[in-house]
Amino acid sequence: MKKWYGGVLTTSLLMFLVLGYCVMRKPVKESYVTSSVYFNMTNPLEWINAMAPPAAHQPEKITQVISAEIVVSDLFIKRNLSAQEQQSLSTWYQLKRLVTHDQVLPNAIDAVKEASIAWNNLMTAVEREKLDANDSSVKTGKQKQCPHFLSKTNATEIDASGFKLRFPCGLTQGSSITIIGIPNGLLGNFRIDLTGEPLPGEPDPPVILHYNVRLHGDKITEDPVIVQNTWTIAHDWGEEERCPLPSDEKSKKVDELEQCNDMVGNVMATRHVIATNKSSLAQDGSKSRKYFPFKQGYLSVATLRVGSEGIQMTVDGKHITSFAFRETLEPWLVSEVRISGDIKLISVVTSGLPTSEDSDHISDLEALKAAPLPPRKRLDLFVGVFSTANNFKRRMAVRRTWMQYDAVRSGQVAVRFFVGLHKNQMVNEELWNEARTYMDIQLMPFVDYYSLIAWKTIAICVFGTDVVSAKFVMKTDDDAFVRVDEILSSMQRINVTRGLLYGLINSDSHPHRSPDSKWFISPEEWPEETYPPWAHGPGYVVSSDIAKTISSKQRKGRLKMFKLEDVAMGIWISEMNKKGLEVKYEKEERIFNEGCRDGYVIAHYQGPREMLCLWQKIEEKKRALCCGE
Repeated sequence: MKKWYGGVLTTSLLMFLVLGYCVMRKPVKESYVTSSVYFNMTNPLEWINAMAPPAAHQPEKITQVISAEIVVSDLFIKRNLSAQEQQSLSTWYQLKRLVTHDQVLPNAIDAVKEASIAWNNLMTAVEREKLDANDSSVKTGKQKQCPHFLSKTNATEIDASGFKLRFPCGLTQGSSITIIGIPNGLLGNFRIDLTGEPLPGEPDPPVILHYNVRLHGDKITEDPVIVQNTWTIAHDWGEEERCPLPSDEKSKKVDELEQCNDMVGNVMATRHVIATNKSSLAQDGSKSRKYFPFKQGYLSVATLRVGSEGIQMTVDGKHITSFAFRETLEPWLVSEVRISGDIKLISVVTSGLPTSEDSDHISDLEALKAAPLPPRKRLDLFVGVFSTANNFKRRMAVRRTWMQYDAVRSGQVAVRFFVGLHKNQMVNEELWNEARTYMDIQLMPFVDYYSLIAWKTIAICVFGTDVVSAKFVMKTDDDAFVRVDEILSSMQRINVTRGLLYGLINSDSHPHRSPDSKWFISPEEWPEETYPPWAHGPGYVVSSDIAKTISSKQRKGRLKMFKLEDVAMGIWISEMNKKGLEVKYEKEERIFNEGCRDGYVIAHYQGPREMLCLWQKIEEKKRALCCGE
């Protein structure tokens, strides 16, 4: 009887191991078990026994589509806000018709629906803060909600079968996640998932990056492979990207780095094998050795870093993969990293997280606040700056640099940041406090998505003509250094007050027809083979009559929507030209779309450190010199 019982136990154990082996070898379009465990949203460090992203759901369980009018109503209810707080909403109510009726652009309905939820939560928190401030029994104090750095060491002391690290305020360009661990267990397969926040009524969060390491291959290959993908409740799994690449697939570049390093999966030369850390070698019998960045039983140091176009992975100092951001799945949406599978975690460290400065410790605070708008005086220039909610550092860099030009401080030029709401309440609360402190932020009644940036362009035109009266209206980005003095000098030199588009003009461009392109445009969106002349997005200026027409047309619902905002401006101006407006296209070669060159008027893709360096050179050398290495 004991022998029979032991045999049954042995057989059951073997069946369990075989079943586990089959599950781990499934391809990426696998089902996921959702955890019913509740996670404390206030604690960024939490361990779970989770098996990664969500299972597919039946269509009837997806949140019901509701009328845009109903969704929008909460956004435009009059709130009990002070005059100072209302200043951040100068364009908010003027965009009501736009966000209610424009459902042409991708993600428009979702962006407004998510904004309605975020706005209600934010206003509830603001009201609670005011009540607490009036209640002497409640101790109030400003608490830092967005840390720059998070870490968890000695991970093996806790349950290493699953890990979850929350990012209270998302990720931004330059953020990194370093994972130190040893693939172990039966197969050594593991996965890393960067996930966002689920919407109310949706049990599972979107997966911005699914990074699946399969040391023993899958149904497609027996060799080790890395599979990258995304998941959303609306669209299920996307198209997977594999490394090594399939033989019939060409490698793409993301942030000038290969989608898959061609070393991966290739046989290494003998001398290279000797020089390479043995943790990066996967042996194929005794005949050859193929390079693979992870190996069962050996320590690996893997770092995911957020770039401008996608997410890069380096392992033990070598670039391995790049993964381009997909539409609506952008880094600011990431709220946590989940690690699960056969890996013994040693530590997880994140750095470069978006964080705001504590105004109580800023000595030059008054000099950083926006200058009051001069009453009944026409501005020479209004500058609208595109920014994302958790780009706190970029906005501070702009305030400390080119917003310190005399023309800006005197009120001759006004500058405002145009920022959509965030799905994360902590970010929105930090943003609200920042707006109240510096008085230079215009909140938008929608959640930021790249496909909706044309709405911000419209908002800039509304502010520059209806909120203030400016001779010229400019659009730029929060990673662009703008020489305000040179812009004003150029406007005087050109001496054109009507029908002006000034910038890096592109007069011969074609729509990107490849679905893989960030700027993909279908024939339905734009049937013609070429675009009308347009100016590149890092910075361009239009005369007030053009901005006024755009503001008026959007109010009447007569503005053609197009998701590429700089091209959209060109399309709108072309339509005005057809109706009799004489247009002056003034090309400025000193606007650099990528990087910096000495003598620049606008330098793009400048991080906070580069911005401060450029300003220091202007102050010390009185010349527009770039910051060399």
